[in-house]
Amino acid sequence: MSGLTHLDEEGSARMVDVGTKPTTTRQAVAQGRITMAREAAAAIRAGSVQKGDVLAVARVAGIMAAKKTSDLIPLCHPLPLSKVEIDLALDEEGVTATATVATAGQTGVEMEALTAVSVTLLTVYDMAKALDKRMDVSDIRLLSKTGGKLGDWRA
Repeated sequence: MSGLTHLDEEGSARMVDVGTKPTTTRQAVAQGRITMAREAAAAIRAGSVQKGDVLAVARVAGIMAAKKTSDLIPLCHPLPLSKVEIDLALDEEGVTATATVATAGQTGVEMEALTAVSVTLLTVYDMAKALDKRMDVSDIRLLSKTGGKLGDWRA
């Protein structure tokens, strides 16, 4: 099946062999957003959410998720990550999460960055759901990637 690297000649799923690829420095940046009622955002800012420090817990969850991506996404390779950074920007209507993930390896870290953002935002939801069950997780996307055979890419 032409162009689909995770499928073999018969259409069966497979993990791509990256063993012969050179090791290069790779980085990916992903971003997403959770919107919520102003009261919920204010409670997060004030630190008055009953479950605790929402942003601190969400940041740690995102870091942990990046490290466990290959356990969650079936055909992802386990990677030795050299950097996982989660930036959280809280405003009056929600939180924007940006994850930056890096490695020196034979395959990219786009999935790790996207997983980190997703779990970060889901953790915000979990921590604040008693305040607003209508929160909306959206706009999760890759912003950029560097390194590898295909080179750099920016959204």
